[in-house]
Amino acid sequence: MAPWTRPTDEVLAALEGAVPELSQLLEAADGADMYVVGGTVRDLLLGRGRTDLDIAVAGDAGEVASRLGGALTGHERFSTATVQLGAARIDLGSTRRETYSAPGALPDVAPAGINEDLSRRDFTVNAMVLPLGGADPNLLDPHGGRSDLAAGVLRVIHDRSFIDDPTRALRGARYAARFGLEPDPETFALLRQTDLGTISADRRRSELLRLTAEPMASEAIALLGSWGIVDLPPGAQRLAEKVAEQMAGHPWSALADRDRALLAVIEGDLGPAPALAAATPASPSESVELARGASPEELVLARALGADWLESYVTDHRHVVLEINGEDLIAAGVPEGPAMGAALSDALRRKLDGEISGREAELEAALAAARG
Repeated sequence: MAPWTRPTDEVLAALEGAVPELSQLLEAADGADMYVVGGTVRDLLLGRGRTDLDIAVAGDAGEVASRLGGALTGHERFSTATVQLGAARIDLGSTRRETYSAPGALPDVAPAGINEDLSRRDFTVNAMVLPLGGADPNLLDPHGGRSDLAAGVLRVIHDRSFIDDPTRALRGARYAARFGLEPDPETFALLRQTDLGTISADRRRSELLRLTAEPMASEAIALLGSWGIVDLPPGAQRLAEKVAEQMAGHPWSALADRDRALLAVIEGDLGPAPALAAATPASPSESVELARGASPEELVLARALGADWLESYVTDHRHVVLEINGEDLIAAGVPEGPAMGAALSDALRRKLDGEISGREAELEAALAAARG
């Protein structure tokens, strides 16, 4: 049976099995109508198991959250709250309508019923709910999200969606890459009209970092370009693929922040990476000198651009240190000052290049350099 054809009672059973906090939620609701909503329902229909909970409350979500206990973070302006119960994160929001004073502005919210709440959401696949604790446990799906999920369709709910909140277009690329969805013609036309210039740089960057955190980030980045949402630099799609491949294995996965490296690809902010990729260091010490000062993300970008020499730098040369230090030179009669630092640097260069080995040889080389 395909996961999206699972009967509602089977989905509810999966929810109860995966989320033992449901009984606490029902008690905290204190009679208020409450719904599992959005991505939680979508993922359950797809058979994805345990998930963070997204709960809509027909009433005061903050009060329900406070009765749950646990670590609470409230967002009064948007009538939402987040509760951490052990390992479980529960996001609660009062059912509401939203209005926007200008394109890209943060919404003004007011209480509303569950149907109006669903109508304000981004895509049909995120606008389904499962009622909790009531007599009717059937899936509420007024916008056809279940059939769109089955057909692999990304469909926007209303034609001002990307005008009101352009970050929804960025989220659309995330969902399309993650679930293999294709926008229907109307949604595609609206996506291509998205103007990210109406939102702040911080909101844009925050949403792009959520996109680069996706396992299928390089595919999502490609969609940003093909949909015309972001004007990607030339070669960005292929570079994103190479960065993702590079970051999947040792030692690169432990070296840098993959999400920020991919964000740099989107923004074309490669820093010294192209110059590092073009360099051909003749020795280990030259490679260390070239790489010094570059951030881990810039090193990843340079390697993805073809700097093969960085493999040796990352696995070996960057870890080479002297067995001696400034105190050893002072003890040997070298005065403190620039000459001491230069002497230590010269000894390290010779050690990197295999000219010396061992503490005595290092000290001899440093003293010779210091004394000129």
